[in-house]
Amino acid sequence: MNEQFIEEKTFKKKDFSENGLEKGEYELCTFLNCNFSNSDLSKIRFIDCEFYDCNLSSAHILQTGFQNILFKDCKMLGLQFDKCNDFGFLIKVDKCQLNHSSFFKRKLSKISFQKTKLQEVDFTECDLSLSVFDDCDLQNAIFKNTNFQNTDFRSSYNFSIDPENNQIKGAKFTLETVVGLLTKYNIKIEPGF
Repeated sequence: MNEQFIEEKTFKKKDFSENGLEKGEYELCTFLNCNFSNSDLSKIRFIDCEFYDCNLSSAHILQTGFQNILFKDCKMLGLQFDKCNDFGFLIKVDKCQLNHSSFFKRKLSKISFQKTKLQEVDFTECDLSLSVFDDCDLQNAIFKNTNFQNTDFRSSYNFSIDPENNQIKGAKFTLETVVGLLTKYNIKIEPGF
């Protein structure tokens, strides 16, 4: 079976939830308002592609390649990024919903999450060094043995990070967000005079 090579194509308002996206390599493609929910994207390779207003919730992404990909205003619930192809993995996420997804053991150094919901996302054993979480909701996100060296959390909220079980050297916080490092101590922090 020959896999397709698709380059510089725009897919608009396509529903791939029933028939799926044709297997192959997609380079410099744009997906606008497409539905990939519950579809099988396994072993498809995306290179320099952009996804806008797409629904990728519960898509199967086993050995899927995401190389320099932008996701903007997308719904991406329950994605298992830990099962993706490691080669060249690089994504940028802007104004998306990634709740209940997993990045277990994923190398995400220098990744950018902007204005994104990351509730109950598993970041266990991830390398998030030099990454930016800009105005992100990290409620109940899981951080265990995670590398946060020089990561920026200054505008994010609802996170709880145990400094004893994660590498946080050089991570950036504000006075308001540093509370997320003290949650496990069950102490009360009140505003000063």
